[in-house]
Amino acid sequence: MNGSGDCMTMLTPLGRSTLMVPRLGVGAMTWGEPTGLARWHPAKLAYGGAHGFDEEKRALEASIAGGVTLFDTAAMYSGGAAERRLGELAQEKAVLIATKFPGSFFFRTADLPKELDASLARLQRTSVELYQHHFPTNAKAIPRLMELMADAVAAGKVRAVGVSNYSAQQMRLAHAVLADRGIALASNQVEYSLLHRQPEINGVLESCRELGVTLIAYQPLAGGALTGKYAAGARPAGVFRRFMKNFRGSGLEAIAPVVALLREIGARYGKSPAQVALRWLIENEHILPIPGAKNSRQAADNAGALIFHLTPAEIEALDRATLAWRG
Repeated sequence: MNGSGDCMTMLTPLGRSTLMVPRLGVGAMTWGEPTGLARWHPAKLAYGGAHGFDEEKRALEASIAGGVTLFDTAAMYSGGAAERRLGELAQEKAVLIATKFPGSFFFRTADLPKELDASLARLQRTSVELYQHHFPTNAKAIPRLMELMADAVAAGKVRAVGVSNYSAQQMRLAHAVLADRGIALASNQVEYSLLHRQPEINGVLESCRELGVTLIAYQPLAGGALTGKYAAGARPAGVFRRFMKNFRGSGLEAIAPVVALLREIGARYGKSPAQVALRWLIENEHILPIPGAKNSRQAADNAGALIFHLTPAEIEALDRATLAWRG
């Protein structure tokens, strides 16, 4: 059941906010050229460095051409280099930018306005479409953070408010505080894929449905394990990733049937395993995956997930095949 080209341009509200977004975004975590200690950022060590300015430019252009206009970054990524690169590439482009704070682990709640201004400066913008709190901690009071986020919305510097890595309980608290200010909590960005289905059992996905919050799924391809590229033992880029369970020995063996099923389903539509894995997420109206794209080939492949549909039977088959990864 092939979809039409209309799927590529369809925009939907992010949660119950007024921000209209495509059903797929781009994770720009590894973009840019970090210097100093930022060169040893965990994302760089895990996934390898970016492919350079020209390829990142082509990745952005290929994404836009495929209807993917939402780009996600964070102040912490590569010591701000990812924001700078995205800001540089996005000049005079019709794109939506999502970023996150804080930029370091020494963040104080009162620093939020300064953090936002610093991100806007790196992005070369006066406002950002989605601003997200990256990591909740016991040391930072969620109600105060959300009040400051609401102030940023009132000041016109932020279009929609999101959170990241929030539990169901933390998300409900943030939602309630924002609601008192007349603002919708638009999104909660958490890890979610066929090989990481914990949001289904820890209350996060259920709370998103109940509250009308979009679940933005990071690592929707399980760090590349669902692409099928490493099924034959090919070594992934990045120091850390080579030692992760999904890319070694018994871990590779365990996911082989899942990759085989992705290939089987994809063959019916002329789609790759990665595109089928992304489509499994997109078929849920509450989920918006943001796969990374280091080059134009990856960006175009990701965008291809927007132009076909899975049948209920295919979705169920993938659900059954990955039950072991629910928790």
